[in-house]
Amino acid sequence: CTLRTNANPLCCSAQTHGSVGGFDDARQSSVPHEVPVYCCRSCAAFGDSPDDKRLSSTRIPGHEHAFDSSGPLIGADHVATSIKLDPELLEHGDARNVIDAYRYWSMDAIVADLDARRHPFHVAIENWQHDLNIGSIVRTANAFLAAEVHVVGRRRWNRRGAMVTDRYQHVRHHEDLDALAAWASQAGLPIIGVDNAPGSHPVDAVPLPASCILLFGQEGPGLTPEAVAAADRLVEIRQFGSTRSINAAAAAAIVMHEWVRVNVPQV
Repeated sequence: CTLRTNANPLCCSAQTHGSVGGFDDARQSSVPHEVPVYCCRSCAAFGDSPDDKRLSSTRIPGHEHAFDSSGPLIGADHVATSIKLDPELLEHGDARNVIDAYRYWSMDAIVADLDARRHPFHVAIENWQHDLNIGSIVRTANAFLAAEVHVVGRRRWNRRGAMVTDRYQHVRHHEDLDALAAWASQAGLPIIGVDNAPGSHPVDAVPLPASCILLFGQEGPGLTPEAVAAADRLVEIRQFGSTRSINAAAAAAIVMHEWVRVNVPQV
């Protein structure tokens, strides 16, 4: 088992589960109908009953332990303090849109873990017309583990497309492009404008810098002249069809993935 460590109370070599409820220390062998607790699918199923929930070996770096069920987890009171699980989710089930490695984790625990692994690129989006794409861009930024999303212009933005991922993604507001440029300068981050405007170069022609801000315009007009002026460099996505441009959220996803392709080694 990959989890046989002294620090992990769920290790199948250290715990047992009584069918009458609760996690019990392995030394309490008098518990009726006692069966082993297995911490991952590679060891065995969680229990013998079809109603028992199973634990999976879904892996992300540093998270070999995970749950793959969205329903209530049986006998998990002992676990919550050990791996930062949410007692309410354990009791009622976890139907959130999170990967299995974070199933039953509290929101604060997930954010803290993401913060320890975030990538050094930022995403900025102009918000002068309450663009519906912003929510989708926030969701994509979360998927690619961006450091922050910067909303420039109106403070309020349409969160519907974010699908609640904004709870796990840091979002910062700037009143205008000058404020964003000042923040970027202080942070030492170049602004990479994304638009098929004159002077743009293919995004895959020159590697995107590891630490930067990827700046996107609104659906339709694209980057404003002020955004173009604030950018240290302009890049565009190569296109071959009849349409002049592609959807802003789709463009953001392509450019973020290009950043990952260039800067994140495959494992």
